[in-house]
Amino acid sequence: MIPIPPAGLTWLPRFSCQRRTCKGAGLKPLTHAWLSSMKLSRSSSIQVTLLRTYCWTFRQLFCDFGEDFMVQDPTEAEPLTAAIKDISQGSPGIITLKGEVNGHSFRDGDLVTFSGIEGMVELNGCSPQPIRVQKDGSLEIGDTTTFSHYLRGGTITEVKRSKTVKHESLDTALLQPRVVAQSTQEVHRAHCLHQAFRALHEFQHLYGRLPQPWDPVDAETVVDLARALEPLQGTEELLDEALLRTIALSSAGCLSPMAAFLGAVTAQEVLKAISRKFIPLDQWLYFDALDCLPEDEKLLPNPEDCAPRGCRYDGQIAVFGTGLQDKLSHQHYLLVGAGAIGCEMLKGFALVGLGAGGGGGVVVADMDHIERSNLSRQFLFRPQDIGRSKAKVAAAAAQGLNPDLRVTPLTYPLDPTTENFYGDNFFSHVDGVVAALDSFQARHYVAARCTHYLKPLLEAGTQGTHGSASVFIPHVTKTYSGPASAGTSEDTIHPVCTMRYFPSTFEHTLQWARDEFERLFQLSAETINHYQQTCTSLADMDGPQILTLLQQVLGVLRVRPQTWKDCVVWALGHWQLCFHYDILQQLRHFPPDKVFEDGTPFWSGPKQCPQPLEFDINQDTHLCYVLAAANLYAQMHGLPGSSDQTALRELLKLLPQPDPQHLNPIFTSNLELASAPAEFGPEQLKELQKALEVWSKGSPLKPLLFEKDDDSNFHVDFVTMAASLRSQNYGILPANRAQSKRIVGRIIPAIATTTAAVAGLLVLELYKVVGGPQPLGAYRHSYLNLAENRFDRWVPSAPTIQTFQHLKWTSWDRLKVPAVQPERTLESLLAYIQEQHGLRVRMLLHGTAQLYSAEWPPEKQIQFLPLRVTELVQRVPESGLLVLELSCEGEEDETAFPPLHYEL
Repeated sequence: MIPIPPAGLTWLPRFSCQRRTCKGAGLKPLTHAWLSSMKLSRSSSIQVTLLRTYCWTFRQLFCDFGEDFMVQDPTEAEPLTAAIKDISQGSPGIITLKGEVNGHSFRDGDLVTFSGIEGMVELNGCSPQPIRVQKDGSLEIGDTTTFSHYLRGGTITEVKRSKTVKHESLDTALLQPRVVAQSTQEVHRAHCLHQAFRALHEFQHLYGRLPQPWDPVDAETVVDLARALEPLQGTEELLDEALLRTIALSSAGCLSPMAAFLGAVTAQEVLKAISRKFIPLDQWLYFDALDCLPEDEKLLPNPEDCAPRGCRYDGQIAVFGTGLQDKLSHQHYLLVGAGAIGCEMLKGFALVGLGAGGGGGVVVADMDHIERSNLSRQFLFRPQDIGRSKAKVAAAAAQGLNPDLRVTPLTYPLDPTTENFYGDNFFSHVDGVVAALDSFQARHYVAARCTHYLKPLLEAGTQGTHGSASVFIPHVTKTYSGPASAGTSEDTIHPVCTMRYFPSTFEHTLQWARDEFERLFQLSAETINHYQQTCTSLADMDGPQILTLLQQVLGVLRVRPQTWKDCVVWALGHWQLCFHYDILQQLRHFPPDKVFEDGTPFWSGPKQCPQPLEFDINQDTHLCYVLAAANLYAQMHGLPGSSDQTALRELLKLLPQPDPQHLNPIFTSNLELASAPAEFGPEQLKELQKALEVWSKGSPLKPLLFEKDDDSNFHVDFVTMAASLRSQNYGILPANRAQSKRIVGRIIPAIATTTAAVAGLLVLELYKVVGGPQPLGAYRHSYLNLAENRFDRWVPSAPTIQTFQHLKWTSWDRLKVPAVQPERTLESLLAYIQEQHGLRVRMLLHGTAQLYSAEWPPEKQIQFLPLRVTELVQRVPESGLLVLELSCEGEEDETAFPPLHYEL
């Protein structure tokens, strides 16, 4: 028999990997009888998660996974791997890794195993071995004296260790609470909240109800009950009675974002119990939203203002009163992105009533369509929605949650190409913006729009079990300054020579494969279409670039493909070109035994000597590459493709191996092309002209734009297979499909628990933004890691004040130049800036266009200074506002002047 928890508790037990959820029956405190039944459950090896649900401005979560719970995979991180450069024979043996010294993250005591080693094969597949990290970054292992001599290659891989968790029973943990906290101050607050819950339980037991909203008499009763409680063991902390009083005053309320956050954390704990993946909470987690209340006690609501109205928002009104509810209903908000976080935010808007009143509303902007892979983490979508607009489906689903919610879906992207739509008029009707985007580049753009229009920005992001929620308020906090992308910069450019000839990491091979996709299936088609439409003389075109693109799209074919078989023939030929013949050609230029003049081997350090691959129809990677490449080639030429691997394997058995003389009809290798002169002789131009004329016959080709979310279009399959084969050429450990998709698609992976948690945190900040002007200390940035039980919240930084001479400004400020008639000339604008702001302009820019430079020669200044400003810009915006950048005499390198807003 499963014991029934008291009302207000959700108990999530597990019997042999089966979950059951029990709802409470009746208002009962934590009685001795119930605690005894919990002990019986504990003896039956039941993992228990308790979530207090009756007190919604602060929440309590308790976990008891027993005295001997084995966590098989404690962390989210993938096992560390590294390529081996050398292993010494000795006691101990020393392993030298390829790549930068100390570039790995191995630590003393880590267990590792080995694979792919040539020579010292005794290590391959060995039992886990402990290592010690040396100062120079090398690794020390056991005795290798009797092992074979190391020759080359091999990978070292971390072996994750399991961990045993020991929890106390609930009756013990009530008086000896182990709390999740990151500081001594947080521990003290958690202990106060722990006692507050005990006092509320006692109040509930005595009066059969919770304290009335903002009733000072009931609140004092709760404080008195807390004073009378048995003190916690092992601590002599004094109760924070002011905190207890505030908790009691707001304890009857109900906030949906609190449910979202703690519900997500609870769900993750249940998953930990089922999967034995990640460390469970140890053991109490406390979280409160009291920072959403006004700091000034005079602004706190009164009992009359918080009385029930008989509406769906009564729980929220019980905390904040009717004033905030009215403000929420009249808000106009822009939600950018209807993906995982966007769906959660729309749900949050529906539950709190944002834009659900007269004159209010929410605009959701997303140009994407629903893919099957979205269904696992974007809960407003269903299988029947695949292929439909995310914005439209999400808007309809949110209105199903709250019919009063006014949602307008837009399918235009929010980027520089749509500033005529998302312009002054649009943003003048927006009270705030929520960014739920999976690209840091897009986040930067949306943040820049918010800074330009002085709009509050709420922004959230996730990466696996990691999540963040941030708020940016004009003139109160710093502006958004997130990274260019996850991990390394999204705009990081790997040198072409490194990617093509000397890759040393799987990121290099993935970047090469992504570029290969673009060259083969997009740029080549665009180039041929351009030639077909314009018949431009080759003498006027970029010969080297066209040769690069054309030789690849031609491959072994002399005419355009007409059938699926033609596409397979091309794909097989391209496989041979990339992974066999090009490698042979490279080794002819750079032999394995090549040395520099000082005797240093050419193939050393990060440069790994490649090996050509032999096509093997029985290798899945080989077959899948041909399948993906042939389908993409068919799509580009408007031909039907095929997903039948069995039929493809039979067709490949019948095809002869490609003739290497036909693989590159103009040049024999990429290396020769790379070193080709910029000017082409008559014979080369004639060959190119002939090839273009043949290929340009027929309908235009279809350029393929890389799309990461459609798992049936072969885009990610091609890049993954191409990168994997390239990695095999160079002895690099390849990435799996999920890693490849994340890297080349430049996306941030999401899971449902993390997205729900960060959305809840963001809606808590929304209360503050909508409530009216708040001091900096009211706002919170948040970071969480559900796998490692990290929950950090902190006050954002104030905007940095910059100074120059007598001027002071932050990133939210701008210099304004009012409109006059007739319009100012460049000369009068410079004079106005000097007169009004004391700045002597050295350079003036509009975008990338230079409108003025003090370095111009006198004749150029005489020519441009009399011109009106609108005559100097390439395009006059419809908004009637030019945003200019300036640098001034006497500025230092780090000075960044505010933008100059020139009104027309």
